[in-house]
Amino acid sequence: MSVSPSPAVSTATAPTQADLLDFVRRTAADAELIASLPLDPEGRTWVRLEGPAGSEAWLIGWPPGSGTGWHDHADSVGAFLTAAGELRENSLAARLPTDGWKTLELSEDVDRERRLPAGKGRSFGRHHVHEVLNESPDRHAISVHAYYPPLPRIRRYSRSGPVLRLEQVERPEDWQ
Repeated sequence: MSVSPSPAVSTATAPTQADLLDFVRRTAADAELIASLPLDPEGRTWVRLEGPAGSEAWLIGWPPGSGTGWHDHADSVGAFLTAAGELRENSLAARLPTDGWKTLELSEDVDRERRLPAGKGRSFGRHHVHEVLNESPDRHAISVHAYYPPLPRIRRYSRSGPVLRLEQVERPEDWQ
């Protein structure tokens, strides 16, 4: 039985969350690419990839005990998948105001947790607030991420119990 590859995303249309998830799944299956990522014992490493239909994509290495902190990807939809190791995603199941606030008190039922071992991933919509962690004490994790439109900004938050505070807004020039 032959399996045909997934259809390519047309450059005339924006990629959907499903398209991005398909891209990260196929990319994470490229063992040679995953093995080529330089890993640093002290900090995350990353390589920019060519995403589908003008999306932004990254291959990211996570040393033991590292994480992103709470953040969102503003107006971009996205997907990510663990290619090696295991990641944990903590997220908020709540639609937050997009602008004009500095501090919010969250209700008790908004926290979600996902364990993402190698081969598992997820897609997400605009304004999705989350943190991603490699909780392993001794093993790197590697993941593939894609966003559309290319990230216009990342908002970073601090969290103390139910209180979420906007701390910083980063623009592409801050991380590229």
